[in-house]
Amino acid sequence: MKGRKHTPEQIVRKLREGERLIAEGKSLAEAAKALEVSDYTYLRWRKQYGGLKADDANELRRLKDENGRLKRVVADLTLDNAILREAARGN
Repeated sequence: MKGRKHTPEQIVRKLREGERLIAEGKSLAEAAKALEVSDYTYLRWRKQYGGLKADDANELRRLKDENGRLKRVVADLTLDNAILREAARGN
């Protein structure tokens, strides 16, 4: 079964709702069930997005995407550099 993808805004909203449910005396499992996520997902979200606001979560997602793109660019350039060195050594 394929899971749903939640936007950062949805995650922050669900975390706030979960904290409210836990403060009302519900267990973590009950709160996660009410939010329609697993206990593990709730805890992972709380660790990653715990103190963030929706805008901060969007910025975090944008920066992670940009970081991944930059890592791919560096890998491509490193490979190109290695190929050029190999070709220059052969001449």
